[in-house]
Amino acid sequence: MDISVDYIFVRIKGNSIKIMGRQVLLFLLVLCLDTVFGQVSYAIPEEMEKGSLVGNVAQDLGIDLKRLKSGKSRIHSGGGAEYVEMNRERGALFIRERIDREMLCGETTPCALHLQMILENPMELFSITIDITDINDNAPSFASIEQHFEISESAVVGSKFVLETAVDTDIGENGLQSYSLKPTENFALKIENQVDGSKTVEMVLQKPLDREHQAQLSLLLTALDGGQPRMSGTMQIIVNVLDANDNAPVFTKSVYKATITENSPKGTSVITVSASDKDGGSNGEIIYMISNSKHRLSDVFQIDRQSGEVTLNGEIDYEKSKLYQIDIQAIDMGGLSDSSKILVDISDVNDNSPQLEILSHSDRILEDSIENTVIAMLSVNDPDSERNGEVKCVINDDIPFKIQNTRNRFYSLVTEGALDRESESQYNITVSCSDEGVPSLSSSVTLTLQISDVNDNAPVFERSSYEAYIVENNTPGLSVFTVKARDADWNQNARVSYILEDSSVNGVPVSSYVSVSADSGVIHAVRSFDYEQIKDFQFRVKAQDGGSPPLSSNVTVKILIQDQNDNPPQVLYPVQTGGSVVGEMVPRSADVGYLVSKVVAVDVDSGQNAWLSYKLQKVPDRALFEVGLQNGEIRTIRQVTDKDPVNQKLTVIVEDNGQPSRSATVIVNVAVADSFSEVLSEVPDFKHDKEYNDNLTFYLVLALAVVSFLFITCLVVIISVKIYRWRQSRILYHSGLPVIPYYPPRYSDTMGTGTLPHVYNYEVCRTTDSRKSDCKFGTAGSENMLIMDPRSSVTMQRIQSEKSILDELDSPLEVRFV
Repeated sequence: MDISVDYIFVRIKGNSIKIMGRQVLLFLLVLCLDTVFGQVSYAIPEEMEKGSLVGNVAQDLGIDLKRLKSGKSRIHSGGGAEYVEMNRERGALFIRERIDREMLCGETTPCALHLQMILENPMELFSITIDITDINDNAPSFASIEQHFEISESAVVGSKFVLETAVDTDIGENGLQSYSLKPTENFALKIENQVDGSKTVEMVLQKPLDREHQAQLSLLLTALDGGQPRMSGTMQIIVNVLDANDNAPVFTKSVYKATITENSPKGTSVITVSASDKDGGSNGEIIYMISNSKHRLSDVFQIDRQSGEVTLNGEIDYEKSKLYQIDIQAIDMGGLSDSSKILVDISDVNDNSPQLEILSHSDRILEDSIENTVIAMLSVNDPDSERNGEVKCVINDDIPFKIQNTRNRFYSLVTEGALDRESESQYNITVSCSDEGVPSLSSSVTLTLQISDVNDNAPVFERSSYEAYIVENNTPGLSVFTVKARDADWNQNARVSYILEDSSVNGVPVSSYVSVSADSGVIHAVRSFDYEQIKDFQFRVKAQDGGSPPLSSNVTVKILIQDQNDNPPQVLYPVQTGGSVVGEMVPRSADVGYLVSKVVAVDVDSGQNAWLSYKLQKVPDRALFEVGLQNGEIRTIRQVTDKDPVNQKLTVIVEDNGQPSRSATVIVNVAVADSFSEVLSEVPDFKHDKEYNDNLTFYLVLALAVVSFLFITCLVVIISVKIYRWRQSRILYHSGLPVIPYYPPRYSDTMGTGTLPHVYNYEVCRTTDSRKSDCKFGTAGSENMLIMDPRSSVTMQRIQSEKSILDELDSPLEVRFV
């Protein structure tokens, strides 16, 4: 838009340049303060139409239009009327409301709008200054249509009469410039410039009045401004000519000075003025009055017409006006007058609290934000003066934030130090601003800031290591115990998953022993454990959170297998076979305590489950023998008599100390005789037994051949199955899937060799009367094998073809002599 003016001034870095011309476009000045703030200035005339262009801010500040949109640019006017609005699409400022310079600034010059443009993400603040230039849109005007004077005809030439001044709200050349008075036969105008820039107009008598010639005069006072075109206002002056009053009132001072504090109540005395008149009678009576002026001071002050005391009639505010000039008159009854003025200084009182306004702020901030990250921008204003208007802002203590004064009356709230959501997830930041007045006034505003979580904490187990106990022969899938880890982070970053780390136990993946629930951390037994095969093992569990990238920690878990009384005692001596068992011989001359034999037994369990005790079953009243409770020694407890039978059968019970206890029995045949012939006489069927033994030998050889064939066949099958299972485990291992074998209850796996894994050889020596000096017997412990059918998931147990009599708890073994 073009602006029609005579000339304008553009100030650049302190220098004034005068630009002449009739048609002048808008002028702007862009000043870049630093990398954070920029400043641009425009000059526009008042009374521009709505929608008129002020300037292109984006172009002048070098800001991309996309940045205006993404930064949610907005104009901050400081709480006043919004005269200007911004179009984000074009990056330009337009007139929103008609601007009246006189209403906006009054007599203040220069008149400017101070705006701030705010961008977010990141926060930036730009200052925009719009100077409002005056146009000649107001004509000078008088408060009254006419003014009356009563002047004595004896008034001397040079007498002055104060006229009412005109008011022109325009400024500069467009303001009030001159007065004219017509006709000028008797009076002339005298104009004096005042300190505040106003003019005092007086009508000076330059030709004596003659009431008899003309009793009333009519004059026209015209006020002219300097605008183009020039505008004017008029007031009619009526002069009534009175009889002679040759002395005018005279004030004691030409200028009175007074001071009053703002916010003083109505009726407060400001000052008392006085004037004197040398005339007597009614011509010497003086009345006081306040001259009309453009400030309409009669609304603020009033003067007592008789005493001349000036009192406060309205409210005074230092922030609106710091100095008042009151023009007063003293008029006698003859119409003569004198003028003076009162300069009233207003003292400031600290009656305004600092005004805080949040320009922009963030609701959330990441806990790993760097230091000096801006979280809020504020503006502070205190309209008081001097120390009453000096403001200092602080924030509450013990928080990692600080407030910085970035520009005059603008503050930034920034981070100071590291943030930790786990220590404090929310901050209520109170910004308090107080002035330097006495007493000090303050105001505050509270901002709530949420701290967003960052995955900076790894899960932590409740213990540094874990130990758990499980009783052997457990059911597969049994819950052993639970590991627990906690993560101090929040939400997804605190969601903990549990993972079993890859390791092996005796060459077997640990995943075939235990499994871990990913969500709960519950550890389950995958197989049934046998204490006799494995007593303890350990592995590591990893706890991993759901952050990105994830954090983890691990812990060592040790599983201890507890023994169960699941194995009965096994008798090692006397040696038990499928045929006859040779007994022991006791001479009839044996003394009390004679050692007949010793029962040797073992229990593969541990602890008290392996403590064995020995006792005889069905002991008669006159028993000849007893067995040692702890050592299993069979001894005589009395002398042998002739009534004692030759052949005696002793049933020995071997019992462990488990709960419930398990036992085994063995029958020991004892011959009470001095010679072997005596024993044979008691065995009539000896020949028959020999024939029976020959037949038995044949069947034993046949059975041995069949068993050997079956053993070789089974050995080939077992080796084939093991090779197949090994290949299958390698395939599953490389696929990354857990292998969880199934074991039926009370079965052991193929990796073990039963409860008695070693081969024991025992040498048995008989009595001197035996047909052979000694005999060696060898027996192997039970040996269990697991054979897995690759076409099904069933695990079968194959028991060795030669079933050991030790597994039969209640079947006695009879020992006979051959």
